[in-house]
Amino acid sequence: MHKSPQSPTLVSLAGLGYFPLAMVARLPFAMMVIGVLTLVVAARGSVELGGINSAMVGLGTACVGPLIGAAADRFGQRPTLLLAGAVNSVALLLFAWLAYSELPVWVMFVGAFLVGASAPQASPMSRSRLVTLVGELPVERRPRVMSTTMAYESAVDEAIFVFGPVVVGLLATWFGAGAPVIGAAVLTAVFITLFALHRTSAPAKSAEERAATLAPVSELWRPRLLVVVVGIATVGVLFGSTLTGLTSFMKDRGAVEQAGILYGVMGVGSAIFAIAIAMLPPSFTLRLRWPVCAAMILAGTLLLQTAHDIPRLLASLALMGIGIGPLLVTMYSLGALRSPAGRSATVMTMLGSGIVVGQSAASAITGTAAEQAGTSAALVVPLIAAALALASGIANWFLTPESERRSGH
Repeated sequence: MHKSPQSPTLVSLAGLGYFPLAMVARLPFAMMVIGVLTLVVAARGSVELGGINSAMVGLGTACVGPLIGAAADRFGQRPTLLLAGAVNSVALLLFAWLAYSELPVWVMFVGAFLVGASAPQASPMSRSRLVTLVGELPVERRPRVMSTTMAYESAVDEAIFVFGPVVVGLLATWFGAGAPVIGAAVLTAVFITLFALHRTSAPAKSAEERAATLAPVSELWRPRLLVVVVGIATVGVLFGSTLTGLTSFMKDRGAVEQAGILYGVMGVGSAIFAIAIAMLPPSFTLRLRWPVCAAMILAGTLLLQTAHDIPRLLASLALMGIGIGPLLVTMYSLGALRSPAGRSATVMTMLGSGIVVGQSAASAITGTAAEQAGTSAALVVPLIAAALALASGIANWFLTPESERRSGH
């Protein structure tokens, strides 16, 4: 069946230039945590101090990220992003100075927290915009377009979070340890501003109209939404624990600098299968996808426990990647589906913060496990994370409301 020429598409509604802009706008966020780590280790000579500062960035994002989303829902993305982008650029430059200063470490912790707290949240904001635009399409096309959109967004996130550390490494190598943080500040000032000013950020309603139609905050705490936040936090735990465990694995073999490259095997596979999930039939519902994808990840983490050489390690990472990408798409799709009226930016930042919280906590826990009990103990943490992802998927199976089941979600 051919659509009429007047039938809108998501690309026509957003504009072709929106997608590369939204992609580059995410890059500074992907550079922040590892950029802070690299800078502090070089400036202060302490890996432990670098890890704590990276965790403070994550803590800042987790505490304030959802509030930035709530402000965008209430006042609009444009003023929220312009303010957050300006504060974040200054915070990044301030931190670059603090790292080399003689000030006590607690001042640096405050600076790292501010870097994370002011992060503009480009990825959740982009999802929120596209969810709104999907709502303008004909009803019969929305489910398929929503699935494809969440697949695309998850693939972009995967690509950026694989590419971000590479950019940090190149900048640090060519221009010094402070370059990645300063570069992130410049990219934020330029591209977050352009992202904020893009026409998709212009609200269809005034602030007063939005306030009158916003669902009550209490709806954000419904179990069927909270189970998605908990589920996506387990994916964050999986990310943080896998990278830290992999770093320990390669350190044992005297090639720690190769850890990021090997980690990319999981990221690339995850991005490919995130796109592929949109091609599966609607009968493979979101409710079913979650436990199936989590079981695939669990299989990969079980194989990881037996990885005593690089080939088996790569096989386990590849198997995990097959499940991770589609699982993220599923969770973001459920988050969009279950967002209370007018609260999509809040929900998307809650999900994004869930990943950051899980990742930060897991990095610290796994690092301690590796130091105290060795690599084999560290590699157990991804297994626990995968088991929790499966458990939350089973919980979601029972929490899925009847209305979603009838509509094929």
